[in-house]
Amino acid sequence: MTKISTYLSISLIIISFIVGIGVGYSFTPQYNLSMYDKNSMDLGRADKWVDLRYIDAMITHHRGAILVAKQAEQSNRPEVQNLAKEIQKNEPLLIDELYTWKKNWYGDTKKVTDPIVPNLGSYNDTFDLRFLNAVIAHHENGIVMTEDIRVKSSRNEILDNANA
Repeated sequence: MTKISTYLSISLIIISFIVGIGVGYSFTPQYNLSMYDKNSMDLGRADKWVDLRYIDAMITHHRGAILVAKQAEQSNRPEVQNLAKEIQKNEPLLIDELYTWKKNWYGDTKKVTDPIVPNLGSYNDTFDLRFLNAVIAHHENGIVMTEDIRVKSSRNEILDNANA
């Protein structure tokens, strides 16, 4: 009986310790900033993690452009098809550069989750307009994010990326 009580006591102490660490971490600024709302494009405060949050958000942003562009392949307009092809050709290069920075600067090799993008539906008379509206809204969000990082980062590569 004493042996069981000792094992039970030790188990409860270990479980309490683990739960305490988890609860304590959830109140730290790093946890709160890592849980930023990707839809708002707010990168949080200017701290040592702001560049990493920007990198992750930009990877998500570029993946969103690719996912929307894939839908535009069904367009009958050569201009829309060409824009979609350019996006699908160029965005992966930008994503690769961001993943390289993420790995080199932070040792972080985690893949970023794809964003939820608007479903443009089947091709009809208004499809191209829906695509263009989605691309405009997408880039407006990107502009907000790059304006935010310009005042929070001091890393030249990040600032050059934001300016581009």
